[in-house]
Amino acid sequence: MRDQYRDGPDVLLVGVDGSDTSLRAGAYAAGMARRQRARLVCLFVRPYSAAAGMNAGATLGIRESYESVAAELRQTAEEQGPRLGIDVVFVERDGNPYTEIVRLAGEIQADAVIVGASTKAGHRFVGSLAVHLVRASRWPVTVVP
Repeated sequence: MRDQYRDGPDVLLVGVDGSDTSLRAGAYAAGMARRQRARLVCLFVRPYSAAAGMNAGATLGIRESYESVAAELRQTAEEQGPRLGIDVVFVERDGNPYTEIVRLAGEIQADAVIVGASTKAGHRFVGSLAVHLVRASRWPVTVVP
């Protein structure tokens, strides 16, 4: 627990993966962090399942693609944070996006989690990352379309 109560969030966690909806979630989270004077933690997760069953060459190509996206997102966060007057931290992890968001939210004592809506049709039936996070109900979750 924190020592003092604040009217508003201290720490916001946003999941980013380079998709249009995650970029909108990042922009929304940055605006919220600026207005609330909160720290913004941006999390990029390289899903380990993406390379399962592939040969080494294909795995390397996928890994390099994720590295490129992460580097671009990190650069944007590091440039835009000071411009907007917000404290931004960029974190990269490997694993399952849901698991890593939940884990990091606990580690940083996030007050809220912001993610982009899934655009995959199958998620209407199986459930998306956002739905799983809402069901975890440990913090407010904002889903940005």
